[in-house]
Amino acid sequence: MGPLQGIKMIEIAGIGPGPFAAMMLADMGAEVLRVERPGGGTLAPYWQNPATDLLNRGRRCVCIDLKHPNGVALVLDLVERADALFEGFRPGVMERLGLAPAMCLARNPRLVYGRMTGWGQDGPLAHAAGHDINYIALAGALDPIGRRGQPPTPPLNLVGDFGGGGLILAFGLVCALLESQRSGRGQVVDASIVDGAAALMTVFHGVYQAGFVMGERGTNVLDSGSHFYDAYETADGRYISIGCFESQFYAELIQRLGLEAEGLPGQMDQASWPQLKQRFGTIFKSKTRQEWCEILEGTDVCFGPVLSVAEAPEHPHNKARGTFVEVAGVVQPRPAPRFSRTAAEIQRPPARLGEHTEEALRDWGVSSEQIAALKDAGAIA
Repeated sequence: MGPLQGIKMIEIAGIGPGPFAAMMLADMGAEVLRVERPGGGTLAPYWQNPATDLLNRGRRCVCIDLKHPNGVALVLDLVERADALFEGFRPGVMERLGLAPAMCLARNPRLVYGRMTGWGQDGPLAHAAGHDINYIALAGALDPIGRRGQPPTPPLNLVGDFGGGGLILAFGLVCALLESQRSGRGQVVDASIVDGAAALMTVFHGVYQAGFVMGERGTNVLDSGSHFYDAYETADGRYISIGCFESQFYAELIQRLGLEAEGLPGQMDQASWPQLKQRFGTIFKSKTRQEWCEILEGTDVCFGPVLSVAEAPEHPHNKARGTFVEVAGVVQPRPAPRFSRTAAEIQRPPARLGEHTEEALRDWGVSSEQIAALKDAGAIA
């Protein structure tokens, strides 16, 4: 069940990128044990139903007081049985708790120790507070996103928390696990959102170094500047997306829009883009989104309807692929990517706070007598 089956990981609970990395790893079959603080938890108030806190899917949850010496000792015992541990605190927090990388690696020299931060483990900003928008701003990833004459547009928290953060952490952990199988030695993975978001911008740094200076925000090919790579409003107030960058795909769009005889300026005549965008906008607003789907969907125009979160699971392509699944009554994206032999699947719905404390600790080799003593001492809940 998943290519990471048999791998055991400890997740010191946090928010944002850490849980996303844990979800990805659990979806791939890893046994990820989520360690929460008793009586607390990171669930937002609007998640009264834990089954909808989808970033927490796929793993069991135990409550261990990391400020209690017996709680710290318990985590170190679990480290001996783990392949990896990862955390998302500011630099120095795990050290103050008594769970520094050196202490964990002393107990398990093969351990991969993942650290997820915004700014990184060192540098002038390492200890400052921040969020996704700040990290991608510093990485140079926010400035190019937006329309002409408008401020930069935050792309949800996809580029920072999830793309540059959680995915990079998961990638780093798996890479380090592969290396540890060869060397028999663990190591620390320093994953920062600034570093990850900067890595996502690699191609644009290449373009810049090659001498192709990007113009003002919202005037370039991929940032809504061009008429052939943008979203357009339709007659019913919805939107469609056009992305025919290649000349042969653009030619098909022109043909299907009936514009072949108009003698339009060349596709890459940048001075004509505003005029052509207005022309396209008028045409696309003459029909509904569904009408444009009937005309353009499935062609080489590079077309897609702009679907809402509610609509995406119902699209025929997504339904045919099973891109979304229902678990415990909650519709959600299925694990990605897909494998031909070791199929990944959602192992369990999100857990309630501390739902598996005793069950999971027993499965990880903690005796019933130890569990009772830890409960009496207030180290677990």
